[in-house]
Amino acid sequence: MSYTVCSSEKLRKSGADAETKAMLYLMNFREDSSEMNYFVVDFFNDVTGMDRMGRKLWDVQSKASKTASAKGIGRELVTLFKNYLSEFTFVDYVIFMGGVPDTFRIDSSQNLFDATNINEKALISVRKGLKEESEKKEYIDNSYITDKNIDDFLKVVWFVVDDKLPQDYIKEIIKNHPSIIPPDSELISIFNEIRNKQSELKNTNVEGVTIERIDEVLSYGRELKTHEIRLLVLHRILNTDPLSKGIPEPFMEVYLKYPEERRKMLLEQCQSAMCRALFNNSLAQAYWALFDSVYTSIIHNPDKNIDYIVDSIPDEVLDACTDFDAFSLKYFIAKIKEGVSQ
Repeated sequence: MSYTVCSSEKLRKSGADAETKAMLYLMNFREDSSEMNYFVVDFFNDVTGMDRMGRKLWDVQSKASKTASAKGIGRELVTLFKNYLSEFTFVDYVIFMGGVPDTFRIDSSQNLFDATNINEKALISVRKGLKEESEKKEYIDNSYITDKNIDDFLKVVWFVVDDKLPQDYIKEIIKNHPSIIPPDSELISIFNEIRNKQSELKNTNVEGVTIERIDEVLSYGRELKTHEIRLLVLHRILNTDPLSKGIPEPFMEVYLKYPEERRKMLLEQCQSAMCRALFNNSLAQAYWALFDSVYTSIIHNPDKNIDYIVDSIPDEVLDACTDFDAFSLKYFIAKIKEGVSQ
């Protein structure tokens, strides 16, 4: 069993936005979203979800245009069709679209649908567009471009019409923490950062690469992890301005025990350490590991105090993040704890 990469590409901003929306759709808006651990960028397709052990794939072709014809939509299905014909098995085949013609759907209220909700005339055009585009592609054997294969493929494709703004996709990530949802302008900035990270993964050339098993794709460094995306969002929201909100409530017990005349200095030192850690690129990996450990412990132990959270962090994680000391670590934990509390 093998798979060969064909026709990876770089996109304009509108296309990049659509790819990021498609990735966040996989991550948050499906019943099986929790099964996806990786999102592989521009390897199998625009974005492909993958489970934790590299055994399952969810394939997505994104299309930014809101005005494509039914035949044009059929042409856009060609990479999904190629993957359908490949030796690899995909859980689902999804085309994520900016819009469809008014006459495309039988029930226009459905933004997630299969071919049974496509008007017959439009479906004929979809078939025609897909067949013509498939015949142009050297990577599809013409002997496989049969009416039966096309019809069987169209029975398993899911059509998704994007009906959300960029900020809506970020809000979904933090929906369980409504108290920390920032203004739309910040949410859009976070969306753009995720989009840029996704686009950066395309800097290496994988055209023509052949893999023999699904998990081999991870060797090419074209993946984002669900956990990384969630942490990035929380990190940006909770720590956008570490100096702006005064003393976090969970830190008050520590703060009030300290000699009154030195409390201001203590607070400034804690804030300074937090800023150093935020912007210390040489220890970025250590900072992320600490943030991950603290956030996970708080979520699992919401009623525990700061000292409990400190004791739950592995020593090697604490030792690696040298910008923090005992006080500033507790301040950092308090900031996160205050941010996720409801």
